[in-house]
Amino acid sequence: MALASAQSTSGIVPEVDQFIRSRTRRMLIDGKWVESASGKTFATHNPATEDILAEVPAGEKEDVDRAVRAARRAFENGPWRRMTASERGRALWKLADLIEKHGEEFAQLETLDNGKPLAVARVADVPLVVDHFRYYAGWATKVEGETIPVSIPGQRFLNYTLREPVGVVGQIIPWNFPLLMAAWKLGAALACGNTVVLKPAEQTPLSALRLGELLEEAGIPAGVVNIVTGYGETAGAAIAAHPDLDKVAFTGSTEVGKEVMRAATGNLKRVSLELGGKSPNIIFADADLDEAAVGAASAIYFNHGQCCCAGSRLFIEQKAYDKVMPKLIDFSQKVKLGPGMDPATEMGPLVSSEQYQRVTGYLAAGKQEGARVAAGGGRPKDLSKGYFVQPTVFADVRPDMKVIREEIFGPVVCAIPFKDPSEVAAAGNDTTYGLAAAVWTRDIGKAHRMAETLRAGTVWINCYNVFDAASPFGGYKQSGFGREMGKAALDLYTQLKSVWVNLGPHGDNGQ
Repeated sequence: MALASAQSTSGIVPEVDQFIRSRTRRMLIDGKWVESASGKTFATHNPATEDILAEVPAGEKEDVDRAVRAARRAFENGPWRRMTASERGRALWKLADLIEKHGEEFAQLETLDNGKPLAVARVADVPLVVDHFRYYAGWATKVEGETIPVSIPGQRFLNYTLREPVGVVGQIIPWNFPLLMAAWKLGAALACGNTVVLKPAEQTPLSALRLGELLEEAGIPAGVVNIVTGYGETAGAAIAAHPDLDKVAFTGSTEVGKEVMRAATGNLKRVSLELGGKSPNIIFADADLDEAAVGAASAIYFNHGQCCCAGSRLFIEQKAYDKVMPKLIDFSQKVKLGPGMDPATEMGPLVSSEQYQRVTGYLAAGKQEGARVAAGGGRPKDLSKGYFVQPTVFADVRPDMKVIREEIFGPVVCAIPFKDPSEVAAAGNDTTYGLAAAVWTRDIGKAHRMAETLRAGTVWINCYNVFDAASPFGGYKQSGFGREMGKAALDLYTQLKSVWVNLGPHGDNGQ
């Protein structure tokens, strides 16, 4: 398959054009841009055209070993951990400034590599990344211990705690929000003084590599962040199992998350996991139904349904079902599909051929099991190339169907009527996942009661897909453990040390 044509990349800024037309990228180890030890590469594709964007090093175990050694040297002997907290914070703030300065480049790289509409990358992905690094730049000076009033009869002790960096961290990120997921992983880790080996998804490595080019300019020393590109089965597996990593953080599927946990047992490294979801989105009859219908569409179609917290199970109160469904169907049928670089595009392609096969396989399974296609259900007829799937609404579904039980990770929603709150709460919780949920109602008491009942790490009320760097995000059950973003993320990247100081025995006067 040829390198991306001029037509497929028309309208891109010169910096991005030069970045992808240099064809072969390198990975970042110890501040140097290097090939893989084996010399192997793999192609990353534009999912809207199926053309090759670039050739990227296919890192394997030897490359991960090199990166871990560099990160270990940087942690044990380098300046990063010994910088003042204020200096680390300024470096992260500078990195945010640089990303903002090159925001259009990053937005276009995300669009070309991932497929998402450029307008979305511009107003969501890139600004959230900038905000995330600035948020954790502020935390660098606030990673604090505390004094504890211990009670030892007859003796005086000062007891205090220190929060220290975990050490060398392996981070494996997914392809659905490539740059944003890199920021989610790097922000807290760097603010706390750790060093990192980062592996971007093989489908979408370009924005992470561009980010790596800005690290030195931001004042982040060589070896603090190492970026190893490669496949999950090779580079990712080597990170999960590496005996000299102190922690591994993974975002991706639940199935792979379990493999990461098993691999991490070798040296009992710390693990945090942000995994899959099958999130319930619940609309009560007393909600603003126009707002709820649009919210339901956005909940599933945002990022083409390739979102771990997508509202893929839509529960609609029976009294409102026949009012909401026509609105949802109409919205679904009007979504404009096309290449992400086209200003008219509202939804781009799925990220890869593999993902296209997965989603269309679920569409076939739903039809075979008797679900009714109320909208979409296949490939758009006017797009012959690219990995496009229509926004799809399934009705007449049963709880035992694959489309209800399993994560599809595409623009596919199952609409389910219900009669009372206790029924829908039980149905909403009837899943192995627990990442997110939403409730639409004008009854604030009902909303809070449902939020307490739903077993999910995030519950949105009269909204969906609202995120902020200050608010923690993570899952219950098989959606993983640990929280990213907010103050809670500092727990993932620090160790707590208790220090005891003997002040001598109490005197008769209690002094």
